[in-house]
Formats: sequence, C-alpha cells, structure tokens
Amino acid sequence: MSAPSPGDHLRALRFRLGVTTRDVESLSQKIAEEEGNPEFQISNAWLTQLENSDSVPSIFKLYSLAAIYRVKFTDLLLLFGLDLQRIAHHQIAFPLPHTHLTNLEVYDPDRTVSFPVRFDRSFDLDNTNLLSRMVEIWGEVPVALLQHLDVRHNLYGYIGLQDFTLYPLLRPGSFVQVDQRVRKLQPLRWRTEFDRPIYFVELRDGYACAWCELQEGHLLLLPHPLSPAGVRRYENGKEAEIIGQVTAVAMRLVAAPDAASDGASTPLARA
Repeated sequence: MSAPSPGDHLRALRFRLGVTTRDVESLSQKIAEEEGNPEFQISNAWLTQLENSDSVPSIFKLYSLAAIYRVKFTDLLLLFGLDLQRIAHHQIAFPLPHTHLTNLEVYDPDRTVSFPVRFDRSFDLDNTNLLSRMVEIWGEVPVALLQHLDVRHNLYGYIGLQDFTLYPLLRPGSFVQVDQRVRKLQPLRWRTEFDRPIYFVELRDGYACAWCELQEGHLLLLPHPLSPAGVRRYENGKEAEIIGQVTAVAMRLVAAPDAASDGASTPLARA
C-alpha cells in the first residue's frame, strides 16, 4: 500500500473542515482580490486536479490553501518535500569567504528539539565529563530557542572548572562538541595551536580533553604551554581511550556575572 500523496493530505484537510472545492474557489478569489494578484485564486477544476495528481502548486496558491485550511504554510511546504529549516543547514555547509552579518532564521517556532531540562544533582562541575552523563531528564524545547543541537545523538563534553589542561585555549566551564567517528590520532600537519587536533579521552576515573600523542604504546595527554597542568601518561586502550575529536566549542570569554561579583573565589573567575 503506497503512502498518501500530498493531494491526499490536502483532500483530507478539506474534508475535515467541511469545505467544498467551490468554497475554496470563492475564498481564494477574495484573497486574490485583496492581494491584487490573480495567482492567489484557486479554481474548482484546478484544486480537483491537484488532489488527484502529483502536481505541485505555486507559492501563491499554496499560500491561499494555508489561509483557507487554517494550517501553517511551512506544513504545506513539507507535504511537497520542502523543509525551510534545511536552509540554515545548507548555509552552514557552504560558508562564504568574507566576513558578514547573519541571523538565526526560525521558520517554524513551534517545532521542538530534545534538550536537557534537568541535570543530575550529583554531577561534579569541577571535573571534565560528557554532557549526556550530566542529564537527568530530557525534554522537548521549541526550535525557536535552539537549533542544530541534537545532544541525544552527538557527544558533547563539559570542561570541568578544575580542568586547566588546555587553558587558555579552552577555558574551564566550556562545552565542546565531539565527533565520535574520529577515535584515533590523526596524522595531520598543523602550523598553530588552533589547527592542532584536540581529543576527548575517557579515563578509568573520568574524562580529559587535551592534545594527544602516542609514545611506545602509551597515550600522552599534552597541556597547553601556558597551562599549570602537566603531561599525563596512560597505557593506550587500557587506561585511556580516545572517544572522539573536538570539532566545536562554546566558551565564555569573560567570567559569568555571579563569578565576577565574587572576585577570584572560583576557578573560572581566576581564569
């Protein structure tokens, strides 16, 4: 049995509202007159053809249908395979060479995404960990607040307030995105510290985020030269295991207001 076509969905919407094709014709005529554009008008014959074929309506006629059927324009676009939320995805995939202003487009503010709404009270903010281990309850948050963040299916790490391994490149209290497809050291050439790959590492007693090197079967966790932390050495695969490469970071550049008011009372304020 084949899936319902867009025309089938449109017919179902019309039936549910108790509207005839003649009613749609009359109402769309009023829209066309108000907008001063005959493209908004939907004839009885045209609507019948749309409901019984694979035709694709123009944006003007789809607008009229959205108004008459009391549905969101974006929902009707989705019926025909057009998801406006994908625009932001393509913008990210094809960056422009020059610096420019941009904005966060939210075409359907009612759509939701999964996001942590309660964190585990026993979680220790001082130590580096995975975000998924911190979450006690997941909830649905409107996409108008958050976009392109799927913490259920991607790894996100938290840099503990006592973890100064890569300070000042990565400040304590930062969140990092981890690509778990990269689980081995990459033989990449890098010229600056910003190009050098950073890895998220699982240890027997926790996690670490650092530059890494392999030396005689041991994994070396290397700190930033300005960091007070030292080099750590673990048996690779037994005492330490790379779980992914850091690909993005969310980091404060100044101390949080509450931390600033306390002076240097917290590690983040001191940083």
